[in-house]
Amino acid sequence: MKKGILIYNPVAGRRPARRKREVHEAANVLRQAGLEIELAPTQRPAMAHELAQAAVANGVDLVLACGGDGTINEVINGLAPSTVPLGILPGGTANIVARELRIPIHPVRAARQLLRWTPRRIALGRARWEESAEAAAGHRPLQQSRCRLYISVAGIGYDAHIVYKLSPWMKTHLGVTGYVLEALRQLVLYDFPKFACLLDGLERQGTFAVIHRTRLYAGWLHLAPTAGLFQPRFAVCSFPSRSRLRYLLYALGVLLRQHTRMSGVSLDQCTEVLSAPGEIANTIRFELDGELTGAIPAKFEIVPDALTLLVPQPS
Repeated sequence: MKKGILIYNPVAGRRPARRKREVHEAANVLRQAGLEIELAPTQRPAMAHELAQAAVANGVDLVLACGGDGTINEVINGLAPSTVPLGILPGGTANIVARELRIPIHPVRAARQLLRWTPRRIALGRARWEESAEAAAGHRPLQQSRCRLYISVAGIGYDAHIVYKLSPWMKTHLGVTGYVLEALRQLVLYDFPKFACLLDGLERQGTFAVIHRTRLYAGWLHLAPTAGLFQPRFAVCSFPSRSRLRYLLYALGVLLRQHTRMSGVSLDQCTEVLSAPGEIANTIRFELDGELTGAIPAKFEIVPDALTLLVPQPS
């Protein structure tokens, strides 16, 4: 690897000025190690996708991403299915993949280790759904097929609604605390509508489900102990209740890592998930890697051999 690009979100995390300084320090570490690194800040949504796609077309040897899970998601959608390796320098709120791989959370420390990391080919998740598109005056909206890759988690129902309602100010200034506060608020306000999921043909009913590629959820919760980035399948954790009190018990069970023993909670392995609302009038949203994406019905499937990821060696 000789030529690389470092795509970063200048407003990721809670201290953007410090983050910008750390990104420049990380780039200098890599330059001193002999790499030619171009810095590419994002300025709007979807720009990380475009920058990664253009970098591959221009023949780079390495794409680095510094930002939160949303920035990583954009980059992988521009990078896959090329063989150009992705290196992650953490720089956001949750940093699920970085924590899963035990990458140092400080981007400069991660940069110092990066040249010792090993490229590994991994599977990704992909969501497919229909979305209303604008139509000419006097015509009905058209249905447009959409698809998007993800690397860590897809959440249906409760958590996607939290992301939908979370204000940008709370996300930027409060980080994980902002998500917790919004989760408590939605515990009172959200109706918990039911939906159905077919997991390789096995039906599960739920009001909240997470389709995992990683064990971790929200950066530090061990929601799916059977999941793994290097496995060619999903681990799907489903919660069925509409009771607000029951959800408080679910939260306690997750914190104690005992949720899979609770009545009704399921953890299943599969390679395909078909999801649909219990009542067609209900709008039930889903998120990918922490970013609000669309609404079910949707299909989630494994894409084998989709991404080359730089992975630290086990200590």
